[in-house]
Amino acid sequence: MAKANKAKNDDYRSLDNQGLAEKVADSKLQLQRLQFSHAVNPIENPLTIRSLRREIARLVTEQTKRTSGF
Repeated sequence: MAKANKAKNDDYRSLDNQGLAEKVADSKLQLQRLQFSHAVNPIENPLTIRSLRREIARLVTEQTKRTSGF
């Protein structure tokens, strides 16, 4: 599992700043839609919500690293 996360982080690092911002916006919109559909009618695998939240956290962390200079 740790290797999969490392691969995702490497993919996020390869994006430019604008691509990263677009990916964050798209992921947040996708999460919002998924949470709404889950509230109306429970989805088959609710763990997808958790994985999407974590993906957004990884993206935002990469954005923060870039702005702070680390």
